[in-house]
Amino acid sequence: MATSKTGSFWLTERLDGGTAAAGNTAGTIDLGAYVDVGDQQALAIEQVDFILQAYDTANDVYNSALQGAASGDTTWDFQLTDLNPGGAIVSADTQSLIASAVLMFDDSNNTSSIGPDLFPDIFGKLDEARMVVNDQLYFVMDASTAPVANFQWRATIRVKARVVKLSTKDWMAIAIQSTAADN
Repeated sequence: MATSKTGSFWLTERLDGGTAAAGNTAGTIDLGAYVDVGDQQALAIEQVDFILQAYDTANDVYNSALQGAASGDTTWDFQLTDLNPGGAIVSADTQSLIASAVLMFDDSNNTSSIGPDLFPDIFGKLDEARMVVNDQLYFVMDASTAPVANFQWRATIRVKARVVKLSTKDWMAIAIQSTAADN
């Protein structure tokens, strides 16, 4: 199906969640340098990691211990898609969904746990990787509560990928599937 043009590399993007409100924050990862229609060049996604940190805006300090930053019990949803969801969290059966995660934080007990999204976002090498032919990836974080004063939610996504060349048939099949998922 695919032949590697590069070895594996990491794409990283950070979202800065609001300091005064709960809700969705969205961002993009530009793939224009990796995807090429004329050469049937795609991005093979092998693994996706989501990282959440509390950022103390008053002291310019990052902290992975969320106690003191959360205004109570909080849940964060994270998703990566290859079609624009308009900043919203999409259903788990959406074709454009590449990876997702849920983190739940119990503020009174200072414990965090992975939520009901238990599916690992490790796809594997070429024959198992998630092929993307779109020129953007869309990253969404949804926080159920706002952070306390002087804090901000910061989510980082790390995407392990490689550039691949697809056969014309395979490239077209993925492009058609991606377009159909948009409708």
